[in-house]
Amino acid sequence: MNLEKVVFGFFVLLAATLNFGFFIGDISRPELHNIYELVAALVVSLIATVLKFGDRTQIGAVHLATSLVADLQLIAAGVVWAVATKMSEHGLSEGATAAMVSLSGGALVANMVSVVLLVVETASFRRS
Repeated sequence: MNLEKVVFGFFVLLAATLNFGFFIGDISRPELHNIYELVAALVVSLIATVLKFGDRTQIGAVHLATSLVADLQLIAAGVVWAVATKMSEHGLSEGATAAMVSLSGGALVANMVSVVLLVVETASFRRS
């Protein structure tokens, strides 16, 4: 067992599950989407990105690309939340919540691609 792969897989799966936890629920109801879960998803996704920097394989490059996409989308969701709650006179409206959740949905897709790549990489490792 490779401890580095275990840690990498742990953070990839944790990022995906935290992102899913934030994403699930009616898209326009702010009370169903906890901002702390979004922050946790972003932090774990950033950690997963840093862990991908050392992998110089082709699949490692794709892992890094998917993680960067997830990070970018989660950061954008956080910016939408910050603007809506701190700068907007309307607060966290249904439209702002829908935009924030949609961005996290995009990050969720990127995280799912990363999980699929992890499974494919693990399955191919056993054959060689």
